[in-house]
Amino acid sequence: MARDLAYLPVTTAKIGRPCTAMGGRITNYLIRFAYPNGRALWVGSAEEVNQCVRTTNGTVGSNSYTGPAITTAYKDGIWQSVPPDDPCRAPGDRRGQDKQMVPGQPGRLTVCRDATYVRPPYRKRHGRDIARALAETLNSLDTVPSQNSCQGIGGADERGIRLIFDYPDGPAAAVTIWMDCVPAINNGLLQADLDDRVRGQILRLAPS
Repeated sequence: MARDLAYLPVTTAKIGRPCTAMGGRITNYLIRFAYPNGRALWVGSAEEVNQCVRTTNGTVGSNSYTGPAITTAYKDGIWQSVPPDDPCRAPGDRRGQDKQMVPGQPGRLTVCRDATYVRPPYRKRHGRDIARALAETLNSLDTVPSQNSCQGIGGADERGIRLIFDYPDGPAAAVTIWMDCVPAINNGLLQADLDDRVRGQILRLAPS
């Protein structure tokens, strides 16, 4: 549990995110991690229908939603992160995404076409060298704290792309490309503009 929570991306910047306002039950959790020297670390989180709560240790916080896993741990005494059946639907939240578009050294890349996944083939996998080359390109871009929104480009009608970077250890990091929007590149904590060079590199890797 400590390992997985430590992998969550954290930030102290003001990050925008759209949240629904559905009514429903909210269950707050306070988790205490005890250490051999007698010290303790407290982490607060919650499970709620809108999935818009933050997980925080009081110093830094994460927007990544962990409510169901914490509820299962509380009820059954089991901590288990279940990967999605479809890699394109992976959450893609990884520590370091507040500093780099793609943190660390990814080991594999899955390029997913179209957020609705209705036109197969909609995904294509690539190995380590391609994954790291694209990560290097994305990390070279100028970024701003993400507002998780963008301005539509008039007349543009291109299918969106989601990039899933997998690692030998820990969770994947996801980057969404809104081809018809500005800023187009978003990892949930950082956003950047999409120029022709990066667009071409991504399209060459995407399924047709």
